[in-house]
Amino acid sequence: MNAKEYIKHLLSIENYSFSLEEITQHTDGEGTSLKFELARLIEKKEIVSLRKGFYLIIPPRYGKQGQLPIQLYIEKLFKYLNRNYYLGFYSAAKFHGASHQQTQRDYLMTEKPKLNDIKKNTFDIRFFTTSKWSHRNLLDRKSDAGVFKISSPALTAVDLIHHQTKLGGLNRMLAILEELSEEINQNDIAVLLTWYPHKSTLQRFGFLLEEVGADENLSNQIKIHLKKSKFFPVLLSPKTRQKPGAVDNFWKVAINIKLESDL
Repeated sequence: MNAKEYIKHLLSIENYSFSLEEITQHTDGEGTSLKFELARLIEKKEIVSLRKGFYLIIPPRYGKQGQLPIQLYIEKLFKYLNRNYYLGFYSAAKFHGASHQQTQRDYLMTEKPKLNDIKKNTFDIRFFTTSKWSHRNLLDRKSDAGVFKISSPALTAVDLIHHQTKLGGLNRMLAILEELSEEINQNDIAVLLTWYPHKSTLQRFGFLLEEVGADENLSNQIKIHLKKSKFFPVLLSPKTRQKPGAVDNFWKVAINIKLESDL
């Protein structure tokens, strides 16, 4: 079997990616001739080299945009990298129906060490890392290529808030948080509160849930959780060299930006 035949076989079973190791095992091409064959397929835009040793297959229906939805290869990519991951931030929000912020970029959370972002051809993937990995608040979603992992609505919201300065700021995401708050349920928050390590982010999350008019049972759960230990004033939007002054709300959140949703 040559590389083209193997790729055809993969597509017939809804498999849209392969590693160099895998295709070497399943074809009769020697190292040099196989690499030559792959280079030719890249030139014809039938495959894309996404990372060293990992390729995506671009079937005819995606040929025009030269792009492949991330859910068709993400699970296989992270098996290849041998890492935990989940689709998060704006990408997860889209799957939860909060697609107000249309973006061509895909956002992923992985464990440390950090992966380099991928920006090539039409692919634009941004990686965030966390040192506190938890398998909680992750959901399995189905795509044509199988199951992939995505952050729950509550985890999506706190990730956005926690990384707001790297993601365009709170006003860019306020409409999304509003739409996400309709998808968050009490169980989702209860699970999050068992492990989520960033107290200041939970303060901002509770404050913003009230701000967007979410079900008060959700913010009350966070209130009960915060009351169990000391928590200190924080800025709504973290700024270097700026300290929160006097605060007059339960959350001890100093409102240092004008909130304007673009919904």
